[in-house]
Amino acid sequence: MIPPPFDYHRPRSLAEATGLLARLGEEARPIAGGHSLLPMMKLRLASPAHLVDLGELAELRGLEIGPARVRIGAMLTQREIVASEPLAEALPILRETALRIADPQVRARGTIGGNLANGDPGNDLPAVMLALDATYLLAGAGGERRVPARGFYAAAYVTALEPGEILTAVEIPRPAVGHGWAYEKLKRKVGDYATAAAAALLEVEGGRVARCAIGLTNLADTPLLAEAAAAAVIGSELGPEVLAEAAAEAEAITDPASDGRGPAAYRRKVGGVMVRRALEKAWARATGRGPAPGATP
Repeated sequence: MIPPPFDYHRPRSLAEATGLLARLGEEARPIAGGHSLLPMMKLRLASPAHLVDLGELAELRGLEIGPARVRIGAMLTQREIVASEPLAEALPILRETALRIADPQVRARGTIGGNLANGDPGNDLPAVMLALDATYLLAGAGGERRVPARGFYAAAYVTALEPGEILTAVEIPRPAVGHGWAYEKLKRKVGDYATAAAAALLEVEGGRVARCAIGLTNLADTPLLAEAAAAAVIGSELGPEVLAEAAAEAEAITDPASDGRGPAAYRRKVGGVMVRRALEKAWARATGRGPAPGATP
């Protein structure tokens, strides 16, 4: 289908972009890779009168990898995430997750900021950011502010972004050297959203799990932080009974819809399976029995 008519704007600076969004108000929408907004416009589910293209904003393209934190500009593409060896060494779960997003054509244009900011519960990176305890940097005509990823998502397509604000970057504390990670995703075919997916990060000390965080994708109207599931594995050697408890705790907080990917009960159960697999893989990596940090999965 052909989208409704709109005016196209291509600002050259962040200040110009936020100024345009403030001036044009509710009739304007920012656009990054366009993989979410343009299909909605073609289906007439969205009809903004103005599109503000963020593609020329150099301020949104940086990547800083420090000893304690990583800062990723919102316009970094998923292909660039996959290609960056320093980023894969610091945050290997990002490469693993990006490789599971859609297909190479989508990853060539899709941006990390777009994946995080539009509030689609089927997007893969938000649950990973919950597990990583990331912080989003937002900019608008009134200035800049910081919002934790764990407080950003309110409902499907409803986030903490105020009208006219742009997500400019994400900051992530670096996990400990030797941590374990995994993103496990079940989908019907290449390019599809997850039937269910789980991100797991953990640290092992003295042969037992010392710290753990788990995020869930497409199992509710927002990404989910499975705190009780993570707590269930702390202090354990991650045996079968502990894994079963963690999976059950994760399933208990899900509220998936019945759709073409399966009935709700199936998707809930598969969510538990993804949690178990992600924890097993993260444990193997943390204990030296999995792929080396930065390796392509």
